Amino acid sequence: MTDKDTGAEQTPADQAARGKVTPADDLVTTQHSITVKRRKLNYTTTTGRVVLRKEVLTDGKFDGHLAKAEVFLTSYTLDGADAGKRPVTFAFNGGPGSSSVWLHLGLLGPRRVVSGDVGELAPPPYDLVDNPETLLAHSDLVFIDPVSTGFSRAVQGEKPGEFHGFQGDVESVGEVIRLWTSRHGRWMSPKFLAGESYGTTRAAALAEHLQVRYGMYLNGLMLISSVLDFGTLDFSEGNDLPYSLFLPTYAAIAHYHGLHGDRSLSDVLADAEDFASRDYPWALARGHRLSEEERASAVARYAALTGLSEDYVDRVNLRVEHVRFFTELLRSRRRVVGRLDSRFTGADVDYGRELFSEDPSYSAIMGPYTAALNHYLRADLGYENDLPYEILSRTVHPWSYKEFEGTHVTVANKLSSAMRANPDLKVHVAYGHYDGATPYYAAEHVLAHLNIPAELHENIESAYYPAGHMMYVHEPSRVQQSKDLAAFVESAK
Repeated sequence: MTDKDTGAEQTPADQAARGKVTPADDLVTTQHSITVKRRKLNYTTTTGRVVLRKEVLTDGKFDGHLAKAEVFLTSYTLDGADAGKRPVTFAFNGGPGSSSVWLHLGLLGPRRVVSGDVGELAPPPYDLVDNPETLLAHSDLVFIDPVSTGFSRAVQGEKPGEFHGFQGDVESVGEVIRLWTSRHGRWMSPKFLAGESYGTTRAAALAEHLQVRYGMYLNGLMLISSVLDFGTLDFSEGNDLPYSLFLPTYAAIAHYHGLHGDRSLSDVLADAEDFASRDYPWALARGHRLSEEERASAVARYAALTGLSEDYVDRVNLRVEHVRFFTELLRSRRRVVGRLDSRFTGADVDYGRELFSEDPSYSAIMGPYTAALNHYLRADLGYENDLPYEILSRTVHPWSYKEFEGTHVTVANKLSSAMRANPDLKVHVAYGHYDGATPYYAAEHVLAHLNIPAELHENIESAYYPAGHMMYVHEPSRVQQSKDLAAFVESAK
């Protein structure tokens, strides 16, 4: 760290002399119980901020550990369990800029928010109930909020921007995992990572980072609403790949909103995947070499699959960007559909817009999760902090991808490397058919191209749900997903 007056490198002693507050962990521990399948589980909850420190060298000499950030976490450990055999799952959401509230109170934790679902949203002030499907029945849980999300912050005098990027994020979250594992004597425990959305990007990178940096080998990854290669999602000029990979999701959304008559979803998806894998990418690749007849045929089939008009598909040159789709699909009904969960629809300021003004699916669940988390931490877990709990922080942007300068962002190579080095690493991938942010067919595409031996593809399992990005908002999906994740942990530990 540099002294702002002299420009000289500061040491921990220099900081102390300047009156800098020395941060310290502020963890709070409480005891709880929950009944799961007639079995009473007693567990300990620890919540609060842990201080991350960096080893400092001055003129080549070790000069102590400099505090860099305070990272908020909530852990749940089963009382009386054998630490050597008891699995532990480290969980986080994505964004970048999201706290872990969604997986924490939506799916994995011992308490969950009642938010309601499409057509029956819960009104404020909402409710918080026991979650008998909690993964705590099978694994201890540690929910991590990356720096600038939740109550996590850089310490006084440090730059938050150091953590607002791919590598800084991986290193800081990885250090939290190392610290918790060491302090709780869990190096011999089966270890899992659970990430959602950008959290899957983080999880795949962490699998390699933890192996290479700390020699920590994992048992499994739970990738929920996966994005491992941003090239599959980047609707930029010259990159036609996303248009093909989003098509089956568009078809699923059209089916949900009644635009495929009495056809089954499986039949629609099979048709869409066939077109998206062969004739459609061929038509895009032909460009102006496509004959009028070939173009008309491609336009007609695309329109039939997606529920859009042939005129619209033709006007956008057979390339429908995803937010344009959400805005256009139900324009005649004067509704827009959600991006995170396209089962949701909402009103907009007008219906001549090119892009919707907000995502109705995010608007529907933001309030319940925010209220529940702020109540839960203070009233049930006894943690007090006057900082705002950042559910989804905008301050992390622009997020730095400097490590990928000149190319697109991908961690598929890192996941491949981790699996080759650790052939026992298992991967569970969860897809929502109505997820318009991280479409299932794009994730399938990336996994099919992992650079791993053929036999290691058997380490990857998939689960599909009739819901969106946070598929657990849909109650039947939440119950089934909880069973699927429990089975995965039991099989991979």
